[in-house]
Amino acid sequence: MKTKTKELPKWFGGTHYSNGETVTNPFSGESFYLDRTELSMYDFIKGAEYVIEMKGGPFSEKSTVIQREMIKGLDWFRRNNAKAYMVLLD
Repeated sequence: MKTKTKELPKWFGGTHYSNGETVTNPFSGESFYLDRTELSMYDFIKGAEYVIEMKGGPFSEKSTVIQREMIKGLDWFRRNNAKAYMVLLD
């Protein structure tokens, strides 16, 4: 069964991938196939996590803006693919 691809939100400023791929949670070893929009958002979230750490962590004022963007990304992901969210991001 082919599912309709979700749209990325207007605020999304990350890379728009043209293909999906399987992503593996490095902690659990579980994998999940993400379509192109889910993969775009997943990479945005993981990149935001990295930037937050580089700017002093989640309690640093320097990372406040990217934290808000990451939270919006997590919310989008949870709404659009709760199963993948639980495997890869929870």
